[in-house]
Amino acid sequence: MTELKAIKISDSVYWVGAIDWNVRNFHGYNTSRGTTYNAFLIIDEKITLIDVVKKGFFDEMKQRIASVIEPEKIDYFISNHSEPDHTGTLQQAIKEFKPEKVFASKMGVKAINAHYDLGFDITKVDDGERLNIGKKNISFMETRMLHWPDSMFSYLEEEKVLFSQDAFGMHLASSERFGGELSWDILKRQAESYYANIITLYSPHVLRLLKKIEESGMQIDVIAPDHGPVWKGDDKFKRLLTLYQKWSSRDVDNKVVIIYDTMWKATETMARYIEDGVRSAGVKVEVMCLSNTARSDVADEMLNAAGIIVGSSTLNNNMLPSVADNLTYIKGLKFNTPYAAAFGSFGWSGEAVKQISKILEETESELIGTVSVQYTPKDETKQLCFELGTKMAEKIKSKEEKQ
Repeated sequence: MTELKAIKISDSVYWVGAIDWNVRNFHGYNTSRGTTYNAFLIIDEKITLIDVVKKGFFDEMKQRIASVIEPEKIDYFISNHSEPDHTGTLQQAIKEFKPEKVFASKMGVKAINAHYDLGFDITKVDDGERLNIGKKNISFMETRMLHWPDSMFSYLEEEKVLFSQDAFGMHLASSERFGGELSWDILKRQAESYYANIITLYSPHVLRLLKKIEESGMQIDVIAPDHGPVWKGDDKFKRLLTLYQKWSSRDVDNKVVIIYDTMWKATETMARYIEDGVRSAGVKVEVMCLSNTARSDVADEMLNAAGIIVGSSTLNNNMLPSVADNLTYIKGLKFNTPYAAAFGSFGWSGEAVKQISKILEETESELIGTVSVQYTPKDETKQLCFELGTKMAEKIKSKEEKQ
């Protein structure tokens, strides 16, 4: 029988994960190019499996392992992150492979036991602890809230391989296993989207992690994340690391994102004049109608934006549902966008702009203005919209000049 094959990533480490070409939604995040669920096999005196795969992909992982060794010869499992896309087949793997031990962080032990009735005692490892697997050693580094409380890194010391769970990853299905085999444009786009939708909320933790890695003196030749390509021997990871530093520092660009939804095109008309005001003042602007835009695509654009302007018609004394949805998502990610504004049209009550303004203020953005109009915007309102755009742009340029 022909088996799916493992891919060697270092002297003793093999990729034995699964490729999900078809997934298009990852808890609200639009994964337009699929993803991978990476698992890694270390061959030593104690054969060790780093993470498992999502439910439904067990046979793919098992076949890849079997192309290297008999799966029943695996001695140790290490779980770096308990989210079900990395532990969904843990129960089945324990039952079939019968490992001696399963290791996880302190919080990982709690999370896995809460998720599953394994009937198997998981061994806790502490931050800085080392595990000898024969000729080689694995050390552990807690990375709490990057992006779950249980998260940790595992580091194969002798081969300088860092198993980084969800850090430095991306949702990207491809036949290529290494970042060096893919174009930078694809890598940057997918890494940016992944950071915006998964990691942004935890940016302070990313900064601390980058400092912790630097201070540890850890030498890294291979980065093996749980999603996307493995980083090995090319300068693309250095470029990614520079972006992580930028994103986690919330170092934004001179850019405004205008998001809106509309009922009878009045709010859309307002958006066009606001856009023209921003553009005329020399600042980049992206306009997104929420009736045909995924919330994760909005987050992608928000990652580097210095300003957000949100518009909505009023429906049943509220903002439109698509706008409420996106504002909830953006608020949860805590982009800390410096400047914000609100606009919209209404028929007889007009609550939407006030509601939007309140939420924007709760995101700790500076609210620089609002424009509201009953029914159709006339020349005076169009001028106010244009001026709101220029005001936003001037605020952003002024901030840039002060830095």
